[in-house]
Amino acid sequence: MEGQQSTAVQLMQKSGLVPGWVSRTGVNVRFATELGRFVDVTNDVPQSERLFDLLSAFALQLDCPWTAYCSLTSDQKRSDRSHATVMLNYPDDWKERYDEMGFETMDPIITSGRNRLSAFRWSELYRDQSTTESERIFFEEAARCGLRSGVSIPLHGPTDSFAITSFARPSADELQSRVIAYLHLAAMHFHLKVAKRQASARYRSTPELTVRELECLLWISRGKSSWEIGNIIGISPNTVNFHTKKAMTKLNTSSRTAAAVKAVKFGLIECIDVN
Repeated sequence: MEGQQSTAVQLMQKSGLVPGWVSRTGVNVRFATELGRFVDVTNDVPQSERLFDLLSAFALQLDCPWTAYCSLTSDQKRSDRSHATVMLNYPDDWKERYDEMGFETMDPIITSGRNRLSAFRWSELYRDQSTTESERIFFEEAARCGLRSGVSIPLHGPTDSFAITSFARPSADELQSRVIAYLHLAAMHFHLKVAKRQASARYRSTPELTVRELECLLWISRGKSSWEIGNIIGISPNTVNFHTKKAMTKLNTSSRTAAAVKAVKFGLIECIDVN
């Protein structure tokens, strides 16, 4: 137990959520123990779904029975969440109502979270003067479905990537600041592990293209024709087409433009020296 408390305190100090001078005795023993246990148990868990189950179990210990996680990539539009990574255990009534009301396109938690760096209570957002009436309806409908209070934690990453974790409860009582601090730490730990797992999966799925294939795709991405590419890199247009078709097959695309776009997303083209 002492080791778990020490881990929790160190995490809080490093994250700037409490001053460095706060001693072990200044942190609620129960919450520190639960956070330390959560960190220890999740360190060797590779599955994102299992990690989410453990995060939800941790939140339940802090009287938050409902958890949601949404991660958007940098190239997704703010209103497009069809390919977002979403994990949640919200009540079925609220999930159905969410879909019926079309909240996916105007979820104020996600919209506001993009412009915030720290955790925020839903009540704060509800009372904010910039919140619209339709956005307030979102929270009113959530309360009718049992989610009467909650807190959301924005998680910003490189290249404009964004995720947000929310914790909700049936009680209208506000969560205390130190509880939110522990939830914040757990959300960050969870997000980093999920993001690392996803990055590793993308790396393993990246196809291997030859230098010639990548050269062709690079110039295709710059709008060059096969004839122009052949002149630039010193091969015939037919040979350009040959390498381009091979790249299209490896990238599972039906057009040369789509192959070039996909190569950019994989970060393959940037490595080619064209001088």
